[in-house]
Amino acid sequence: EQIREANNLGILDGVTTNPSLMAKEGIKGDKNIKQHYIDICNIVDGDVSAEVLSTEYDAMIREGRELAALHEQIVVKVPCTKDGIRAVKTFAKEGIRTNCTLIFGQGQALLAAKAGATYASPFIGRLDDIGSDGLALVADIVDMYTNYGFRTEVIAASIRSTQHIVD
Repeated sequence: EQIREANNLGILDGVTTNPSLMAKEGIKGDKNIKQHYIDICNIVDGDVSAEVLSTEYDAMIREGRELAALHEQIVVKVPCTKDGIRAVKTFAKEGIRTNCTLIFGQGQALLAAKAGATYASPFIGRLDDIGSDGLALVADIVDMYTNYGFRTEVIAASIRSTQHIVD
């Protein structure tokens, strides 16, 4: 309902999902989760990031291909791990768009872009929680992508306040 409401306000560009938050909403089971992704795609016009649950390369690839096949708006959300970066590279070669998540530093953002990620998601709120400046990281990543001509876009994640959005 929150997605529908934001879309109706005209302020929604896309949606990124989180399996643990979906479980808290009562959305469980592979069939229900996949249907929920499709339902979200049918509400919004933008991209919908659907996260792989697997942590190993082969399983990420299998799961990511299934997710991408659900709907043309699906972007496969992959963790910024060694296997995740490898999966991003494979997906990029296959034309599957990706959102590389769990980024906590500029080096990880560089790896994501070099692998061909469509989006990179630095966790600004979690960085702020431990005394780092999450917004400064976003600025540094954007500068790096601009300076080197990367096409990867930045999606700020783990937003804790409206001030994060404004900044």
